[in-house]
Amino acid sequence: MTARIERVVTEGVVDIDGTEHKVENNTWIVGDDEEVIVIDPARDAEEILEKVGEREVLAVICTAGLPDHVGAAIEVASRDEAVVALHPKDKPLWRETWSETWPDIDMEDDGIFEVAGVQLDVMETPGVTAGGVSLYCEGLGAVFTGKALQADGPGKLGGEYPALADQLTSIGGRLFTLPLGTRVLAIHGDEVTIGDLEPHFDDWVSGSLTRTSGTDTDGENDGPLTDGTRISGIKLGPGDE
Repeated sequence: MTARIERVVTEGVVDIDGTEHKVENNTWIVGDDEEVIVIDPARDAEEILEKVGEREVLAVICTAGLPDHVGAAIEVASRDEAVVALHPKDKPLWRETWSETWPDIDMEDDGIFEVAGVQLDVMETPGVTAGGVSLYCEGLGAVFTGKALQADGPGKLGGEYPALADQLTSIGGRLFTLPLGTRVLAIHGDEVTIGDLEPHFDDWVSGSLTRTSGTDTDGENDGPLTDGTRISGIKLGPGDE
């Protein structure tokens, strides 16, 4: 059978540092009529499994350890005894939701998952969380970006950028190296393409996302950002200084 991508949208409230945020989440299902992988099961396992139907769940992959990425992971995975995958750096976040269990697989950069004849390549894209990942499926022309990159730009956590320099490094050095027609399928919002977003990258790097007041007038473009980093901290490759 031909592999395809399906979306389940759920709504709920996430508590971040004592503040409740109403969110709408995309859970992505990749597979065919026989088997699937579920990406970021947010909260409503019943609705997600209804979409899966009688197909076998091979794996549940969480692009981050945040509650709206892992909230239904155990219930979705347990139906078919599927494995749950998470980057090890996000295990502390996982434990805030699932205090008595651990994911089955520690994802690493360049790891591979296979389903229905297509391959999902793991790309480390930290920033919103230390263990954030994206999943690139060349066969379906799509990348599942979690919170790293969304239709309106770099994703936030509770309205803020926890580590913007790291996040922009991930976007510029990894995600924007993909073909321009690649579909960007994030955990929030509508889909866009890499080509839709890439032209805005220089603006993000220049600080238009979070530039504080009192911008320098002496030609310096590396002023402080609201997350405490500096524009000069952004690196697009291992050889960048």
